[in-house]
Amino acid sequence: MASYRFLLLSSLGSLPLALAHPGLNIVRAANTTSVGPSVASNATVPATATAPANVTAPPVVTYSTTQAHTPFTGVPTTTGALTAGPVGPGIAPQGINPTATTYPSDGQLHNPQPGPYIPAGGVGTNGETPVYNAKSDFDYESLALALYQEYIELDLFHDGLARFSAEDFTAAGLTAEDRFLIEFMADQEVGHATMLTNILGAEAPRQCNYIYPYTTVSEFLDFCQKLTRFGEAGVYGFLSHLDSREAATLLTLSITTEARQQMIFRQFEGLFPMPVWFEVGVPQSWAWTLLAPYISSCPENQTRLAWQNFPALSILNQPNPVRINGAEAWRETISNGTNALNSTAVPSSQTCLNSDTVGVDCSPAITHNRTNPLSWPGREVYLSWEAPGQPVGPNNSYVTSTNAGAPKYVAWVTQLNVTYSELTLNGSRAGSTIQPSVETYAGDPAINGTVFIAITDTDLYVTPFNITMLNPHVVAGPALYQSG
Repeated sequence: MASYRFLLLSSLGSLPLALAHPGLNIVRAANTTSVGPSVASNATVPATATAPANVTAPPVVTYSTTQAHTPFTGVPTTTGALTAGPVGPGIAPQGINPTATTYPSDGQLHNPQPGPYIPAGGVGTNGETPVYNAKSDFDYESLALALYQEYIELDLFHDGLARFSAEDFTAAGLTAEDRFLIEFMADQEVGHATMLTNILGAEAPRQCNYIYPYTTVSEFLDFCQKLTRFGEAGVYGFLSHLDSREAATLLTLSITTEARQQMIFRQFEGLFPMPVWFEVGVPQSWAWTLLAPYISSCPENQTRLAWQNFPALSILNQPNPVRINGAEAWRETISNGTNALNSTAVPSSQTCLNSDTVGVDCSPAITHNRTNPLSWPGREVYLSWEAPGQPVGPNNSYVTSTNAGAPKYVAWVTQLNVTYSELTLNGSRAGSTIQPSVETYAGDPAINGTVFIAITDTDLYVTPFNITMLNPHVVAGPALYQSG
């Protein structure tokens, strides 16, 4: 019989446990998980393999599909983000590391090869057995944030299916097969939550109670599209910075599924599925700012997060994808931050949901091209934002804050770019700006799809790898701008 190896991650048990099984090589310990090496070099693997019988799959996390979805009404017993003193002054720019540009990059090999067909270098390539755990506070807090995200998606997809009838979905252009796809995406989140829980250990965050702003299927789909957008982008922002390369590998395998979910929801609401050349990454505090308002309450002694909650940012003329001319929308959103669309505010004569005209029709489809773009370079965008100090998130126990100075710019974070436009103030917490005209590379408009914007006090130069340097300069936001 062939030798099989299964990646079974577990944080159960307080004592190391070696489990022997034909083809199975697992080591379990409290809060750590390791997986044995690949098939030994002296193993014989037949050309035709037969799966071993009676292999028990590892268990998944427990979860509920009957959450109350009611606002929190109590008094928080703890407020503010998780902290550990002393807190330093922040990260100062250090310039370029002198060793960063020493590799000649000439296509030749410059060091002895550790084995046949293996070039020298790489991280985690020295033969050590990988251990899939958090290796720093940064790791734990980042992975915990990702787990909060997986749990809300698990609940969100179930809630939409439970809240709306089959007739409601049919009226929105979705069939029973489409509903099954949403159910399957909820099942995917069970796996993602299980994987992250096993990496984090016994103190991993658990499922919470959530509140959602949507009242129609179209609003549900748009909210899902935007929530999966910042869930995906929030992981891309920290993935390459994790100390645990092993955990990063597993998270990569889950977040690529999340990217597919975001594309599916774009198709469900009649948007072009992938109107960009590159997906964007944003800091953890940006993702937590967008996520936290939809968490009503969490279990007692829930693991808290260290990330910042910025003041909420609203887009007053957020383009509305269910309008024939989406750019004509004014105050047609049901939430700030995500700025999800309001479908009931659109007159029946202006909706594109029931049209069969090419270029106008925005019913669910593999792809649509719109005659009227949702936005364009030179469009004036009107914004308003909250003052800091607002309670938000689980049990109203987090508080929005900013360390920035006076608002001066709008940062447009999309694909490989962070582009700034000047902010014209109209009061203390309102203003407007002009959508920039910028390309990632020639032929690729950088501002397209669902992008992130934030109010800042400076036009700091940052790139995808160090975008967190912008956090001290964020006055409000981020907000999701539906540019295409």
